[in-house]
Amino acid sequence: MSTAAVPVVVVGAGPSGLTAATLLAQYGIETVVLEHWNGVYPQPRAVHLDGEVRRILTRLRVGTAFDAISRPALGLRLIDGVGRHVLAQFDRDPNPGRNGHPEANLFDQPELEAILRENAGHRSEVTIRGEVEVIGSVDEIDCVRVDYIDRRTGARNSIRGRYLLGCDGANSIVRTSMGVGMRDFGFRQRWLVVDVATSAELAQWDGIHQVSDPNRAATFMRIGEQRYRWEFQLLPNESASDYQKMEDLLPLIRPWTESVALADFELLRVAEYTFCARVAQQWRSRRTFLLGDAAHLTPPFIGQGMGAGLRDAANLSWKLAAVLSGELGDDALDSYEIERKPHAQAMIRIAMLLGASMTAGGEIGSRARRVFAPYVHRMPGFDRRFINGETPALHYSSL
Repeated sequence: MSTAAVPVVVVGAGPSGLTAATLLAQYGIETVVLEHWNGVYPQPRAVHLDGEVRRILTRLRVGTAFDAISRPALGLRLIDGVGRHVLAQFDRDPNPGRNGHPEANLFDQPELEAILRENAGHRSEVTIRGEVEVIGSVDEIDCVRVDYIDRRTGARNSIRGRYLLGCDGANSIVRTSMGVGMRDFGFRQRWLVVDVATSAELAQWDGIHQVSDPNRAATFMRIGEQRYRWEFQLLPNESASDYQKMEDLLPLIRPWTESVALADFELLRVAEYTFCARVAQQWRSRRTFLLGDAAHLTPPFIGQGMGAGLRDAANLSWKLAAVLSGELGDDALDSYEIERKPHAQAMIRIAMLLGASMTAGGEIGSRARRVFAPYVHRMPGFDRRFINGETPALHYSSL
């Protein structure tokens, strides 16, 4: 069955897709959002966004709701893997910064997605269709046809849109339908991500702990009042299946939990992620655009993955609305990739550099960090870029 054309079809109701749909709705543009899940995907993923992206949430009118579920990040400690002593500490000011908000904010992604979804649901211009599996898209003369299967009934359906936004993640079906490949920046690390809840007091410094262990790099942070995350670099012979119980995880997390009984922990999630650095070779094909993880994948070391997708949506939405209303010509949409791609690539390179500086080099790298880490804050631009959250300069187009 095929339905009448709508102005914009969005594939994916994650942060990028919901942001794009809501911003378009604010301009009076109707969207239909196709989503695999019926509701919010429950597993925790992103945990950080910066002050710039927090401003986008204000524009979405969910800033106050976000503040209620988030907390400012207090900075980062670089910890030696041998002896666990602090090599360097980089403090962040938890007060509002140059963007009017804290420059680093920690949160639980399912909670943010619930806020974004509820907010989008209040807009008559936004229709979210859950429990559908998109199987492809086809360019037609004056629209894009999106084919999908209703997962509840098995029925095959199609919908047409004047434009299509692929916000469907790293394994994007929209990108595959476009025939677009990914440029690989040559970064690949396998990590174990662990989310735990406990009411017990761990008595740890309240910032982010980065352990520079030549054998197993690790990250620890408190996300919420009773939510904690650990990330551990996996060894070649390991997988997430080796760590499905708290008993299995205990040897890894004990340096932070010595005084807490095992029974006091609730294991929320254990997952294996391959941190990589890739960018789609093309972000636009006629009436189809890629946003978020469908367009770019970044290592998590500077916490900019999800935020990059919201930046994509903020950049493209007003231009798309102007084209649909006849205020701009279609060629104005070429500025989206021109403006966003260089910035996304610059953020990826920074994440790769920071990740390598904290985890690479084996024993030699570990020794170098012991020597140089206490002085790294003296590097020109270090505080501005890594502590105060200043992102690379935006790239301008002729628009």
